[in-house]
Amino acid sequence: MKIKNKIYKEEEGQGSVEIILLIGLILVIVILTGNYIFNISNSINNSLKQLIEKGRDEILLEI
Repeated sequence: MKIKNKIYKEEEGQGSVEIILLIGLILVIVILTGNYIFNISNSINNSLKQLIEKGRDEILLEI
């Protein structure tokens, strides 16, 4: 009994579609996470800026 090497071709392309959907989902998650981190960073920077300006103004008023 001989066993022949057969290559089965995927006719519908479902594997490719699934990979494209996974890559798209990962991209969306990365963009949303980056946006969230960027907003947190901006909030921290604004708070520090206000604190530094308030401290500077108080020191200048004492001089």
